[in-house]
Amino acid sequence: MVSKPHGGRIVRRIASDKTRERILSEQNEYPRIDVEHGEAIDVENIAHGIYSPLTGFITDEDYTSVLHHMRLSDDTPWTIPIVLDVSKPDFGEGDAVLLYHRNIPVARMHVEEIYRFDKREFAEKVFKTTDPAHPGVSRVNAMGEYLVGGEIELLNELENPFSGYTLRPVETRVLFREKGWKTIVAFQTRNVPHLGHEYVQKAALTFVDGLFINPVLGRKKSGDFRDEVIIKAYEALFQHYYPKDAAVLATVRYEMRYAGPREAIHHAIMRKNFGATHFIVGRDHAGVGDYYGPYEAWEIFYEFPDLGITPMFIREAFYCKKCGGMVNAKICNHDEEFRVRISGTKLRKMIAESKAPPEHMMRREVFEAIRGFENPFVE
Repeated sequence: MVSKPHGGRIVRRIASDKTRERILSEQNEYPRIDVEHGEAIDVENIAHGIYSPLTGFITDEDYTSVLHHMRLSDDTPWTIPIVLDVSKPDFGEGDAVLLYHRNIPVARMHVEEIYRFDKREFAEKVFKTTDPAHPGVSRVNAMGEYLVGGEIELLNELENPFSGYTLRPVETRVLFREKGWKTIVAFQTRNVPHLGHEYVQKAALTFVDGLFINPVLGRKKSGDFRDEVIIKAYEALFQHYYPKDAAVLATVRYEMRYAGPREAIHHAIMRKNFGATHFIVGRDHAGVGDYYGPYEAWEIFYEFPDLGITPMFIREAFYCKKCGGMVNAKICNHDEEFRVRISGTKLRKMIAESKAPPEHMMRREVFEAIRGFENPFVE
């Protein structure tokens, strides 16, 4: 059975055509908040139910509960504060405001609450560090002094160059049912696939009806693979190495927080809303640098027996010369001298130099798809 939405229902916060036309005709009468791309993406994810049960940016009670208890005030598991910050509000509680991105009104927001917050506490609780070198901490430090909570109504979608690969929860749920899948495992990625990823995905697929590959598109760090490269690489993998009736590829726009364990829970909730019943939790999932232990994201799931999606903990794969294939430490008893580990850094270096990685690291078809781009990396 496709999983129940988080909180019990898929949220839809999209203005009707009539309401949208009226709001846009009166837009100059509304106070205005300009939002960054990441916040605009959050608006879309709220509106389309990817962040169900949220209906808008969270208010102080939920914010405090998420920070200290990793739950909304009604006890629903929730680990990442989805907030809208402003420097100095020129509107009040009870007002309706329009959220603009690049001069386009993306949503109307009904302001329920305006409140101050402690940036240091935010960083310490969510990221387990206040080090400004952490990209999440850096973003928090740059936020305004106030947070604004309240429901939103989507008015305009952001430009989406990958609309052909975009599916919303209402669509994936129909798709999974049409395929007859009762159990679905989701895999989040922000990288091109190597043999280690393929091993983990297929190991998980062995135990369920379908595999849902859900790459994250959005702002990434310099040196990460570009969005279009990730899609083409997965297309090649699907074409040559995945049964057509056992796997689905669809993207999600989302701005990584790099919050490690807390974000792993958030990623699982998002995929639960898409309909997944299981979620692959990776090594150092949503981590950056050395702020989190390699399997710390696994441990946090034990704190959420009521999450409503089953985590799958599959250890990272490596090629064993003695076994003659991809294995992991749970099923291989050979010494380290026989193990060839897949290094993302080494792979990127080979690709940058147009050198084909060994077959035990990356499929040739995947490499050829990547090589088709003059520069596959984010500058």
